[in-house]
Amino acid sequence: MTPIRQALLDYLHRHIAAHGYPPSQMQIAAALGLKQNRSARLHLEALAREGHLELVPGQARGIRLRQRPAVETLQVPLLGRVAAGRPIGSDAQVRREVALDASLFRLRPDYLLEVVGDSMLLDGILPGDLIGVHRTPEARHGQTVVARLEGEFTVKRLERKGARIRLLPRNPAYAPIEVDPRAGDFAIEGLFAGLVRSG
Repeated sequence: MTPIRQALLDYLHRHIAAHGYPPSQMQIAAALGLKQNRSARLHLEALAREGHLELVPGQARGIRLRQRPAVETLQVPLLGRVAAGRPIGSDAQVRREVALDASLFRLRPDYLLEVVGDSMLLDGILPGDLIGVHRTPEARHGQTVVARLEGEFTVKRLERKGARIRLLPRNPAYAPIEVDPRAGDFAIEGLFAGLVRSG
């Protein structure tokens, strides 16, 4: 859907919710900054063809909206912080529950962590972001993971080459972390499932 048609659809939903009836084509054109009512009509017809609404012939405000699909909301606990930089300790206590749209995530998140640091910058993971973590001890080469290393937590890209494991940053200012899974405390805590940008 084009941005103008999405804006039109959002405007129709807001207008009908506020007034109980659809706007006129003149109101639509004015609200969207269109120069002619005919432009509003063309966008309405396109939305009707795409199945977002129905145009009723012979009625001045003959617009019927199709019901929007219900949004699945998840209640996800925010547990603490995770380093996108050098590993840091993560507070395991629930700070708060956050209600989120399930469509924001590729995998269903079991919990959220707040990102500290900028080592995952090139993957679009920024300081202050809340990342969803899908809890699992298994991960494949190339996946972004939350890993525990010597009791501290970090988010990195996983590299597996035979028995060798490295945690790769996505910022050239940081060096990869070499991991020896036979020595010390190392575990995959979960997979990166998506993020919510604060602010």
